[in-house]
Amino acid sequence: MCQLLLPMVSPTVVKHELAAGEQEPSTSNFSVRSHWTSTQTTCCSTEAMALRIHGGLTPAISALHAPRVHTRLAVVENVSRMPRQRHMENKGPGRCFAQGLAAGVAALAFRGRVARAAEGEEVPAPSPLPEEFPPAIIIGGGRLGEAFAKMGMGSDVIVRRGDAFPTDAPKGPIYVCTRNDALKDIIASVPADRHEDLVFVQNGALVPFLDKNLQPGLPVTILLVYFAVAKKGEPPLDGKTDTDPEGLTAVNTGKWAQEVRWRLTTSNLACRMLRDPEFMQAYWEKNLWIAAYMLVGALHDGCTVGDVEAKHRKEVDELIAQLATGVAAANADVRWDKLLLCDRLAAYARSVAHFPTAVKEFEWRNGPFYDISLQAKAAGRPDPCPQHTAGLEKLGVVGKDA
Repeated sequence: MCQLLLPMVSPTVVKHELAAGEQEPSTSNFSVRSHWTSTQTTCCSTEAMALRIHGGLTPAISALHAPRVHTRLAVVENVSRMPRQRHMENKGPGRCFAQGLAAGVAALAFRGRVARAAEGEEVPAPSPLPEEFPPAIIIGGGRLGEAFAKMGMGSDVIVRRGDAFPTDAPKGPIYVCTRNDALKDIIASVPADRHEDLVFVQNGALVPFLDKNLQPGLPVTILLVYFAVAKKGEPPLDGKTDTDPEGLTAVNTGKWAQEVRWRLTTSNLACRMLRDPEFMQAYWEKNLWIAAYMLVGALHDGCTVGDVEAKHRKEVDELIAQLATGVAAANADVRWDKLLLCDRLAAYARSVAHFPTAVKEFEWRNGPFYDISLQAKAAGRPDPCPQHTAGLEKLGVVGKDA
């Protein structure tokens, strides 16, 4: 007698006879439910059973004996959970499901290889199943660093600012949760062969800095954070808005993008994974929001972000439009519908209305936009962002003859 799990990846894959009055199990809520049945089944192995599920066995296998098998029919949805979470949840009967599902997938691949080999085609061996994510290294123990650690499985290593990078560090992602002014020292402290594991979560225009301080072509991961941690130890508040209820946080397709998305989504935080040019557009969009809303707020006695949106909307929208024009002129792949852009950024401002405003970290925030103005001036062209330049001059951030 053997126990065998039959994975049902859609309601039409496995058909069985219902007892009188039994209801067909629902598959609408993305949960895992199961019931047991004893049935006469033709099989010779787990692979053979999976082949029978998929659409019938070959005549040679079909001729084999038919032992009685106790079969668990599982109605399954939400199999998109990442490996470590499934591992933690699938103990006991749940583990049987994972094993059965893996066997079914392997068997279907086996069937395809047999068919192709029969036609004389040389077939490569299948790729191994993905391993669980290894523990992460989290550099920085502040609000954000602690939040990322709590999103993990409890095995991450936290490295405080100023501590040496551990020689026995796990081979997972390296979350850099420090201020921007520490980035150069952080990169220098991490062994060069681990630079591709870096995950940057800072605000500001990071790309020029990373291009300058890392080897070209490294698949580093950049996360555009739209959630906030008000106090150390408190859970993050997601930046979902009325125009983007699915969330705004986004990650590029760096080496650890899947791990980042797993860490956030299993903690009830949104995370989109974007390829270029969509990621670069999202990257510039967040920097537009910071530069514009901080500058306008600073020009009005450091009022809150909510006050900028409610009381100075026309001014901030005009500034956003100018900055977007400057970015688009320098980046051919970046294009916006400026009306929708202003509405989307205003919606985010409403979601974090209590945030204070100030022009700070100029090199990372307003500086890249001011550089666009300087480049236009050097080329004999009009300043594409005159309102931005005038605001910086008024606050004394830059000189009028710069």
